[in-house]
Amino acid sequence: MAGIFISFEGIDGVGKSTQADRLEEYLKERGRKVIRTLEPGGTELGQEIRHLLLHRKGDVDARAEALLYAADRAHHVATKIRPALEADTDVITDRYLDSSVAYQGAGRVLGAEEVRDLSIWATRGLLPALTVLLDLDAESARDRRNSTGDAPDRLEREKLDFFEAARNAYLSLAAAEPERFLVLDAKQTPDELQSQIRARIDSLLEA
Repeated sequence: MAGIFISFEGIDGVGKSTQADRLEEYLKERGRKVIRTLEPGGTELGQEIRHLLLHRKGDVDARAEALLYAADRAHHVATKIRPALEADTDVITDRYLDSSVAYQGAGRVLGAEEVRDLSIWATRGLLPALTVLLDLDAESARDRRNSTGDAPDRLEREKLDFFEAARNAYLSLAAAEPERFLVLDAKQTPDELQSQIRARIDSLLEA
């Protein structure tokens, strides 16, 4: 029973964590071994990188930011994701390389192809079997983030046009790889979203 690799993507505030939690429960109910992780910060080293990226005071150069994300991802894959998959364990990650393409490639205007190539190199080409993209306009996502009362991190404080650029990049990625992406309207209820995610997972497990 080989492990399957699933990533959740979307701009901040679309509900990735909620859907990932519910999918983890579903896979365990089906008798599968599962680990949950996230980027940046899925490892001990990653936690230090996450602090530098999201909570350090002051600016971070855009290229330095992209390289830090790639460093986190390289270590994450080598020490956690790939070993779990090889041990027949499913991996659910909150963000993966598509986040870098959207946020640094488009949001920071570094170039989608260059940023993607960097992550492909860092991960030795590992791509998810399924990427769930929860799609929502930037203004609605901002309203959801603000409603939580949590203090925003460095990226969450970016302007709406940054998030709209990231959103459009995500949709372009999904259009280019429809076999990997499941694009869902994040304005649907959590139950409606989860039902569609589980249907896609079922088709993967039965293939």
